[in-house]
Amino acid sequence: MPVIAIANPKGGVGKSTLATNLAGALARQGHAVMLGDLDRQQSSRQWLQLRPPAAPAIASWEIREDTGQVRPPKGTTHVVVDTPAGLHDKKLKALLNLADLMLVPLQPSLFDIQATHAFLAELRGHPRAAKIRIGLVGMRVKDHTIAQERLQEYVATLPAPMVATIRDTQNYVHLAAHGLTLWDVAPSRVERDLAQWEPLLTWVAA
Repeated sequence: MPVIAIANPKGGVGKSTLATNLAGALARQGHAVMLGDLDRQQSSRQWLQLRPPAAPAIASWEIREDTGQVRPPKGTTHVVVDTPAGLHDKKLKALLNLADLMLVPLQPSLFDIQATHAFLAELRGHPRAAKIRIGLVGMRVKDHTIAQERLQEYVATLPAPMVATIRDTQNYVHLAAHGLTLWDVAPSRVERDLAQWEPLLTWVAA
């Protein structure tokens, strides 16, 4: 059962957008997916509550009444974990003990780039980090801009590959408001966005 963590200690980089749509893509493929939300804002959990019954099912944590511990529901094949901002020290160590893959979203801004650089350096200091596949995902990237060029130049210097670039579009906002993902609507509506996700899903499947 692969555990895929969506992590970046900086807030507002698109972690929940990435987590919910990845869970939706895996569910559409027929996997039994659990979406766990560790963020105080509980954006992914609230999104799950909006998800219509007709959409491919995505489960949440099961909570043991006696201990309050959380665990994936029985039969889960894939776990996606949406993590909070400020992920460091003990919380980061606990996550690394569970994760098999980690996707690190970042936006093409100086502050995001600096935060991601520091985060990757912190990851390298954990013994188990070498056993986790780490990939970067550019979020809200506008094509043919100086910011996009700078992001590509910077990512080329990092010890993790850029596995996908997600464009800046209101499609994600409109779909999230109804508990939906790109894979829950007619492909013709989101054809360009689905194409951008193909390399990311190939990387996850590998």
